[in-house]
Amino acid sequence: MKISELQTYKKILILGYGKEGKAVERYLKMNVPTSEILIADKNDGEDYLLRQKDADLVIRSPGVKVELVFKKWTTATNIFFSNFLGTTIGITGTKGKSTTASLVAAMLRTKGGDIRLVGNIGNPMLDELTTSTKNTVAVIELSSYQLSDLYFSPHITLVVNWYPEHSDFHGSFDAYKKAKQNSIYFQTDKDYFIFDSEEKEVVGWVPLTKANPLPYTADFPFEPEKVPLIGNHNKKNIQGALTVARLFDVTDEAAQRAVYSFVPLPHRLQNVGTFKGITFYDDAISTTPESTIAALNSLANVDTLFLGGQDRGYDFSHLMKVLEEKQIRSLVLFPETGYRIKQELLKMNDYNPDVLVTSNMEEAITFAYENTGSGHICLLSTASPSYSIWKNFEEKGDLFQKFARTLGT
Repeated sequence: MKISELQTYKKILILGYGKEGKAVERYLKMNVPTSEILIADKNDGEDYLLRQKDADLVIRSPGVKVELVFKKWTTATNIFFSNFLGTTIGITGTKGKSTTASLVAAMLRTKGGDIRLVGNIGNPMLDELTTSTKNTVAVIELSSYQLSDLYFSPHITLVVNWYPEHSDFHGSFDAYKKAKQNSIYFQTDKDYFIFDSEEKEVVGWVPLTKANPLPYTADFPFEPEKVPLIGNHNKKNIQGALTVARLFDVTDEAAQRAVYSFVPLPHRLQNVGTFKGITFYDDAISTTPESTIAALNSLANVDTLFLGGQDRGYDFSHLMKVLEEKQIRSLVLFPETGYRIKQELLKMNDYNPDVLVTSNMEEAITFAYENTGSGHICLLSTASPSYSIWKNFEEKGDLFQKFARTLGT
């Protein structure tokens, strides 16, 4: 929605007053000063949705389900794309978005210019819109919550991967997929759709867009020992970012500088440290079976694995086979999916790990110290969302790190 159209509404309701909702408020006060700004948030009580009746227009925040909006609405993401004059690079997928977006921004910044990292990983889009120009390049991490009712697509879209997730929000895995596909659906023949050719699901999306399909480069012009990111999935994230950077004529030498100096993001295969001979890795961001398998394939000598969380109906059969193949000696299982995983273990004849079922992170770390061999790894990578116990994956990871350190000294 253009600013000129926003200015025609007398009462605008911000539905959801989190980080993005507050950014919307700042933007409206600056650009639509004659409109009355109303705010409704779930923390206001169970009747907060009824405040829509008082508004001419609703601006939906990403965490509010579309079906809860019953007045005319738009979103901060639609406002951004309607009014942004520069070049947009959208990064989406199920896992790896934040790292890949950060790598793209780091590579592009080696050439100078006005590069903004926005969206989930950076500043809210509308905070950056006001000061942007036609020369600004916005690298945007786009979640399915933002994409579900987006009527624009970036000039360059990179889809890292797609796994079944977020059915609780979207209603089905198919609706989640369609939300992600909005990132390419509105592209033109002047745009680019970048993808990993080994991600067959995403490759199948090519006919849905008019954009030029561009698989990840097979090149990897980096010295592995100098790359601060571990795992084959991160190698692919780097190749995806390099594919984008080459469209902007970033040299391999410049990309190398960006990668070698890159600081890995927290809670993503983060080495917490070695205590009492045990190395602790925090991979709290891994909330699907596929991402936990990727973590296990990235590390040798994992002795103890923390699994489980909110049950969204994931299929753990492949993960169970990997656990058996690797013979992970000890498992900590958190509810709710921990109960399902325990039942699967009972069906297995050749895999009999030590198991603790708990909701308490301190108890889990105590178990890890008692059951992990010296020189081995304790890995937090739960293959399930965090919300059955914790506020988010950051809280889960912070507690893991806290008790690893305090109980290890």
